[in-house]
Amino acid sequence: MKTRVRDVGDVRILDLEGKITIGAGDVELRKQIEDAVAGGKLHLLLNLGGVSHIDSSGIGEMVGCFTTLARKGGKMKLLNLTQKINDILQVTQLITVFDVFDNETEAVASFK
Repeated sequence: MKTRVRDVGDVRILDLEGKITIGAGDVELRKQIEDAVAGGKLHLLLNLGGVSHIDSSGIGEMVGCFTTLARKGGKMKLLNLTQKINDILQVTQLITVFDVFDNETEAVASFK
C-alpha cells in the first residue's frame, strides 16, 4: 500500500492506494496513524478511493485506529469509499460507526 500524506488546516488526509491487507497495508495504516497522533494531528481523513482490496485485518486496523483517535479526543472519517469497501462496511454494520463522505471539501469542513 502507498500513502500520500497531506495536511489541510488541522486535518491530516491520508490518500491510500493499493491493498490494506494483513501484514502489509494494515501495518502501514497503523504507522501513519501513529505518526499523525505523535505530530499532534488528531483529525484524520482516510481517502480510500485508490484502495483496490481490503481484508478483515485492514477493517480491524481501521476500527482500532478510529478507537485510538477517539480516546485521544480526535476523529477519523472516511472519504471516497469504493463500492467494495462500502459493501463490506454495510455487511459488518460499521458504516454506522464511521462518518463517510464523497466530497473532500465537505469532509474537511465537518471536523470544525
